Amino acid sequence: MAEAQQGPRARYREQTRAEIKEAALRQLADGGVAALALTRIAKDMGLSGPALYRYFASRDDLLHALIRDAYDDAASAIGAAAARSVDAAQSPRERLRALAVAYRAWAVGEPHRYLLIQGAPVPGYVAPADTLDRARAVLGPFLPVFAGGTPGAGVAPVVAQMAAWLDGDPAVGGWVAEYVADAAGPAGAAGALAGALLAWAQLHGSVGLEAAGQFEGMGHSGGTLLDAQVAMLADAFGLE
Repeated sequence: MAEAQQGPRARYREQTRAEIKEAALRQLADGGVAALALTRIAKDMGLSGPALYRYFASRDDLLHALIRDAYDDAASAIGAAAARSVDAAQSPRERLRALAVAYRAWAVGEPHRYLLIQGAPVPGYVAPADTLDRARAVLGPFLPVFAGGTPGAGVAPVVAQMAAWLDGDPAVGGWVAEYVADAAGPAGAAGALAGALLAWAQLHGSVGLEAAGQFEGMGHSGGTLLDAQVAMLADAFGLE
């Protein structure tokens, strides 16, 4: 409906912006962020440099758009997996695995986009403020999985630090409350946050290496490693 209400000029602008982003993604896939060059994108699309800058004011402006899109797509993939697992009445342990599998599938299916948002920082680049909210949307579905768990002694220090963080940062508390409204279960909000944080760290460790091609030639599957990590994390939080 919104697209139908746009005029021809607005539709052309959005189409051109989409084509510029696609060209930028091809450059990222070929050579990473270092390969991203607006002048080459303009040449490939048959545009002049000044014409391209009417759509994206700078390389950083284009990076903003690519990073926002990547976070939003990752959040959609994980959110869809969360919805399916809830509909299927899966156990917390099964739900954790479903989310982890979705995280890995998106990352290894779009490695250049994953590394754009989770890889090494781009020198001189400052991400927009709304990036934090988008990153939290990716991790949000993990929170309710851990809320009903019973954290063991091995993760107790992390839970304690998360409790202090929640007490001192209302914004974090608000984010957790969006996903764990009543903080039910032995773990509560602090345990949920600790679980989500550790899940992110565990997943990024293995998935980031796989997306970067570091597992090539090694004698294991990224999926097998992921299953082992998920099982250990579920055990640490007493997920049934």
